[in-house]
Amino acid sequence: QVQLVESGGGLVQAGGSLRLSCAASGRTFSTYAMGWFRQAPGKEREFVAAISRGGGNTYYADSVKGRFTISRDNAKNTVYLQMNSLKPEDTAVYYCAAEIKAGEYDYWGQGTQVTVSS
Repeated sequence: QVQLVESGGGLVQAGGSLRLSCAASGRTFSTYAMGWFRQAPGKEREFVAAISRGGGNTYYADSVKGRFTISRDNAKNTVYLQMNSLKPEDTAVYYCAAEIKAGEYDYWGQGTQVTVSS
């Protein structure tokens, strides 16, 4: 079992920055990869970024590449999403998820709202 709690969302103007955090508990954090997803109103949930167990490999959606950075601190059981140059289209509920089995995100947080005003 893995429990995930996101924080750091809020309201920001276009061009601004936010850093999301996701604190994990339960299974040893360094044994699984992590991902960030988002869901905007009326849209399907979409992949944003992912990071390998040790943090050496990262992956991004084209829409956020160059603006967002995913990182993790295994000593703190936390994964982060640094979001810069935010755009109104980044407005969504952001979720972190744990990839226990390869290719499957088995556990999800409750989500944190990010709103970018124009």
